[in-house]
Amino acid sequence: MLTVKIEAIRIPLEFGSLDRLIHDPTRLMLISFLFVVESADFVFLKSQTNLTAGNISSHMSKLEDAGYVKVKKQFVGKRPQTIFSLTAKGRKAFTEYRESLSSAMSSLPC
Repeated sequence: MLTVKIEAIRIPLEFGSLDRLIHDPTRLMLISFLFVVESADFVFLKSQTNLTAGNISSHMSKLEDAGYVKVKKQFVGKRPQTIFSLTAKGRKAFTEYRESLSSAMSSLPC
């Protein structure tokens, strides 16, 4: 007869403290792009992410409502241009998210 010992699985607490607003895959992708640049316009994000215009708008509105993203709308000639940038609050939130995720992942057993 084969005996198997099963140990309790411990899930790191850091997973529970992840910022759910950032953790969404689409918002995580958008905020990651903004983290490495000073600002990005709508057309750039659309071309880099292959997201629809509506998808970008919806997710950026949520990030803006949280104070993570600043949205600047202007005209270049007669064409509208929307520029996104991370706020200080957004940079801090993303840095904390990365640190929490890294800590949680490193505490998992191999």
